[in-house]
Amino acid sequence: MFDGPLETLVRQLAALPGLGSRSAKRIALHLLSAKGTKLDALMRALTEAAREIVTCNTCGNLDSSDPCRVCQDKNRDKSILCVVGGIADLWAVERTNSFKGQYHVLGGVLSALDGVGPDQLTIDQLMTRLRTGGIREVILALSATVDGQTTAHYLMDHMQCMNLHITRLAHGVPVGG
Repeated sequence: MFDGPLETLVRQLAALPGLGSRSAKRIALHLLSAKGTKLDALMRALTEAAREIVTCNTCGNLDSSDPCRVCQDKNRDKSILCVVGGIADLWAVERTNSFKGQYHVLGGVLSALDGVGPDQLTIDQLMTRLRTGGIREVILALSATVDGQTTAHYLMDHMQCMNLHITRLAHGVPVGG
């Protein structure tokens, strides 16, 4: 039914997380029906993001500066480090507006089934940061999945001799559950 550029657009949209073929077709139709406004604005935003957004060499966050705004914030407690699996996790913690320490993004979690080992994550950078950064507390904010918990245990084993206070996010049945 689709051919050429339209098929390519639908395929690229469908490859995005959370979008299937039907959603991709609806989005493509919506963008193309408003070619002069929405499509042009989206193209400019994507081009600018590709050109301007970089990965922070300190924590792994995405921002237009390196180090990122979180790492540059003088009001943050540099002695507390929250370790998260991905950037979306960092953003979720930031949305709570309750954590005022630093972050470290691992880039995923250990997963034997997916072939993700310690070398594919930023664990070496984390350990270097812990040895040199004046950090006294590490909060492991990893998912409650088997892979997230495996990663937390792996990190705890490697941090055990560093004289750090290691905490984890609470998991379990909610009150009234």
